[in-house]
Amino acid sequence: MDFTSDNAAGVAPEILAALARVNAGTERSYGDDAVTARLCQRFSELFEREVAVYPVVTGTAANALALAALTPPHGAVMCHELAHVHVDECGAPEMFSGGAKLVPLPGAAAKVDPAALEAALTALPAGVVHHVQPAALTLTQSTELGTVYMPDEIRALVEIARRRALRVHMDGARFANALATLALSPAEATWKAGIDIMSFGATKNGALAAEAVIVFDPALARDLAFRRKRAGHLLSKMRFVSAQLESYLDNDLWLRLAAHANAMARQLAKGFAAMPDATLCVEPQANEVFVRLRTTAIARLRKGGARFYPWPMPGDDEQARTIRLVTSFQSQPSEIDAFLALAAG
Repeated sequence: MDFTSDNAAGVAPEILAALARVNAGTERSYGDDAVTARLCQRFSELFEREVAVYPVVTGTAANALALAALTPPHGAVMCHELAHVHVDECGAPEMFSGGAKLVPLPGAAAKVDPAALEAALTALPAGVVHHVQPAALTLTQSTELGTVYMPDEIRALVEIARRRALRVHMDGARFANALATLALSPAEATWKAGIDIMSFGATKNGALAAEAVIVFDPALARDLAFRRKRAGHLLSKMRFVSAQLESYLDNDLWLRLAAHANAMARQLAKGFAAMPDATLCVEPQANEVFVRLRTTAIARLRKGGARFYPWPMPGDDEQARTIRLVTSFQSQPSEIDAFLALAAG
């Protein structure tokens, strides 16, 4: 019963098989291979327009490279205060951009509040040399609390950003989980809603180590190849990253894996909703569940071998605390049932 992270899960069999296939023979190096060429074409088909694709091996690199492409050293990136780029990437966006400032913003359910974005932009007037200049807005889809931005929410934030000529980035580490919830095409969920560049994640959803920077505006792609090389993320054997992503997209594997993870989260949430001593902190829309349980129940779960992270939230006290549970493509209904039985006592 391991609900610490979807990173704790293994690799999808289809992706392992793809890695074995590309291991035969030789191929051109540094992304000049046939697999990477096919992948670029596949992403263009997926997003219904020509896109530039830069495979990398970590989400941190994808986010940091993407934001560096949008933001000068004297610029500012507007983000939610819980955003992974702000809380969990050890200053990588700042380093890759040469010193850009992250400006954290509040918002319910880990979504940027439009009024807060307006106020922050007003507080950083254009052309004032004493202030960093807002250059980008980043949105996490799905969010750090397992919620999902709806298309109208993205468009409203994009409209505010555009009034100050900000570019918009999407951190899609769990994009598949969001899309499995939204009745939208990948194009409708991204560039058609105003996203300029995104980090397309696969590692959390069945890949070994595979992410990609997807660029919807060709002007932004001009120097990304050099940024990736300088950052040490141009792999000599790039075909092994590209093969993971190609297999991930094949026959909608990515959406099937994400849909299963989401279904397991819903099963958890349904079970907790029936428990009098459990409180769901946020209604889950993807594959993360945040639930407040009595500390006695938490101790019982740990004693029973369950693994998860504490996640302090407003409303916690000595008697009841919040934990985070993340499901994956490998989570099983029996595992969920066993966890719920332990929690109920």
